[in-house]
Amino acid sequence: MPAFSRELGIDLGTMNTVICEGNQILLEEPTVVALVVDEQKLVEWGQAAKDMVGRVPESIEVVRPLHHGVIAEYEITEKLLSFLVKKVSGPMRFFRPTLMITVPYGITSVESRAVHEAGLGAGSREVILIQQPLAAAIGVDMPISTPSGNMILSLGGGTSQAAVLAMNDIVRADTSRTGGVKLDEAIIALLGRNTGLSSGNQQRNNSR
Repeated sequence: MPAFSRELGIDLGTMNTVICEGNQILLEEPTVVALVVDEQKLVEWGQAAKDMVGRVPESIEVVRPLHHGVIAEYEITEKLLSFLVKKVSGPMRFFRPTLMITVPYGITSVESRAVHEAGLGAGSREVILIQQPLAAAIGVDMPISTPSGNMILSLGGGTSQAAVLAMNDIVRADTSRTGGVKLDEAIIALLGRNTGLSSGNQQRNNSR
C-alpha cells in the first residue's frame, strides 16, 4: 500500500453517514442530497440538504439515496460518497484512500456489490465491506475475540439488527428492514389522523 494512502471507515446509514480514521471521527452528516429534478444534478448534501426539506421549489428534490440500509439511488449515492471522501481526504490525484464501508447483515450479493462499486466510483483504491453488527461490536470494545457469546443490538434509521458474536465473527444474527424512518412515518400518520396536521420528513425514499 502506498505510504501516503489513507484508510477511512465509513458507516453508510439510511439516516446519517459517519467517516472516521483510526479512533477519530472526521465527518458526520445526514445521508441526504438535494438535486435539480430535470438534470439530476446534485446541488447540496448532508445537513445543508436536510435543512432544505419543505423549503424548496418543485424543481429541487430532497432525497435519501439509501432505503432500509441499502442503496436505492446508485448514482446519487456514488456522488454523495465522492463529495464526502473528497471533503476529508482533499484532492486524490495520486494516493486514493482505502475505504471500509459498513453494510447490514444479510443483504444480498447484488446489494453488497452496489455498495462496493459505489465506493470505487467515489475514488477509492480499494473497498472492504464489513457487516454493521461486527463493526458496532468492535467500536464499543466488546470482547468478541473470546469463545463466550456477546449480543449486540443495532437500531438504525432503515434497519434493526441483532447479533451474537464470538471468536471475532458473527455466530447468529437477524435483520429487520424496519427502523427509525418507519417509526417517524407512523408518528406522522398518527398526527395526521388525529389532528389533521401535515408534518415531518418529505424526502422521496421515506414514502417507500
